[in-house]
Amino acid sequence: MQYTVSNIKLPFDAGSDAVVNEAEQRLRRAGIDTREMSLCISKRSIDARNKDSILQVCSVTALSYEQQVKADPNRLKKFGITVTDSTNPSEKSIAKTECCAQHLKAPPLVVGMGPAGLFCALMLAENGYDPILIERGDCVKERVASVNNFYHTLSLDVESNIQFGEGGAGTFSDGKLVTRIHDPLCSYVLHKLCEAGAPEDILVNAKPHVGTDLLRSVVTALSQRIREHGGRTVYRCRLDGIKENADGTLTAKTTQGDIVCGAIVLATGHSARDTYVMLRDSGYQLIPKPFSMGVRIEHLQEDIDRALFGKYAGHPALGKGEYNLSDTRTERGVYTFCMCPGGEIVAATSESGSVVVNGMSNRARDGKNANCAVCVSVGGEDVKAYMQSLGKYNDPVSAAITFQRMTESRAFIAGGSDYSAPIQLVGSFLGTSSGNEPVRIRPTYMGGDHVKCTSLDSVLPPFITASLKYGISSFDRKIKGFAASDAVLSAVESRTTAPLRIVRDDNLCAVGHDKVYPCGEGAGYAGGITSAAVDGIRCAAEIIRRFRACGADPNA
Repeated sequence: MQYTVSNIKLPFDAGSDAVVNEAEQRLRRAGIDTREMSLCISKRSIDARNKDSILQVCSVTALSYEQQVKADPNRLKKFGITVTDSTNPSEKSIAKTECCAQHLKAPPLVVGMGPAGLFCALMLAENGYDPILIERGDCVKERVASVNNFYHTLSLDVESNIQFGEGGAGTFSDGKLVTRIHDPLCSYVLHKLCEAGAPEDILVNAKPHVGTDLLRSVVTALSQRIREHGGRTVYRCRLDGIKENADGTLTAKTTQGDIVCGAIVLATGHSARDTYVMLRDSGYQLIPKPFSMGVRIEHLQEDIDRALFGKYAGHPALGKGEYNLSDTRTERGVYTFCMCPGGEIVAATSESGSVVVNGMSNRARDGKNANCAVCVSVGGEDVKAYMQSLGKYNDPVSAAITFQRMTESRAFIAGGSDYSAPIQLVGSFLGTSSGNEPVRIRPTYMGGDHVKCTSLDSVLPPFITASLKYGISSFDRKIKGFAASDAVLSAVESRTTAPLRIVRDDNLCAVGHDKVYPCGEGAGYAGGITSAAVDGIRCAAEIIRRFRACGADPNA
């Protein structure tokens, strides 16, 4: 039996023993014998709304071998205690399902090694399906080398970069695992990440993160586990086409030759624009979906800490200050995204002649600056109206891709056409001051050596800059100093999520294509590492439900 004691509020610097002792006292007051129990903190967050009395808010899980609840339910409720069975999340979330009689005539193919593809292939491999996992980019080690080479030589590898390669775009990020979905599979994903070497505090912290430096080794371990269970990984292998064969198999056309497979999972990520075009031209149904576009803003981390924690800023028990802000009072919502405490801004383009920015931080979050995306929600009608005003609207798929590319190209030109990022100080952007040269806050994009001061009004569409100006001013009322005149804006943040959705049916298959499974963020069904991994697991589970592995068929 498992008891969860929730909403334990203690001073932020109270130790773990004090938290567990408080939980034990509540259990006893509820009439529960704790002598044979194992207690541990299962969730921890910081409540800094009152800067003079910052609290930690915790939940504690208590495991008991007793199978019957003897306490009065009213007393349990009074002391914030809930009771569940003690099934391990891995066992509870991934229930074995009875396979139907169909057999795959060839191994399943998973396209893309981001979180959706990795977790899909991992589940298939652990259940004996021997998946083939292909990735257009390199393995982590070679991918890091490609990124470093770009930084030093400005020679972009369009197949292996911050967007493409083993681990997906999230490998060069903060490794945030926060998600808005409430799915028991989220716990399963976190446990699997810990098995692969992620720190165990991701199981407890309300805002878990791994850090890009540690995440790289975690991704490598997940790929190795897939291979150990019969899977095969192929790098530098881009999907260029899909053929549906008369015998029920599929043929994937790739840069390393044809691959015959029994099913295909499309976990290609949000930046595989060539894949979108290929699918549209092959008769797959794609529709525009909301996405966002904006800039990265940089502050000094110590300023953010002071604004959030007051006199307690810098206390080791609080860690680095982080925030999540939004304002939806206007026609288009404005929000912060992927806040990276103590991080840096990275060059995240995957196409020549374009500039894209993103944020990254290591596990220690020990950089001088904090950065985050400030983005404006963009709908399909926004794209259509804007592209029509330019006389460049063709169809929804082309328009979404062209809209992003056009803005990224403008950023490239505004930065000097050498992959430097165009930057502008907040005061100059808002019109509250005239200076535009960074002094106190130094930009971190590509080490700070490749930036150019300019006006971001020449880069972003007017409806986005207007919303950004409103949003930055709004956020300053929530966090003092957010709109500091010397905060640095870098453009363009355009790859927050996919602008298109590959439509799928109730069986998670692409409409009209019975054995092709659009999956994850690139397919329009997730938004971040954890939710993408969950969608990958669900696609794998659907394949397992429908088919037996090809090796299980004596006639295969």
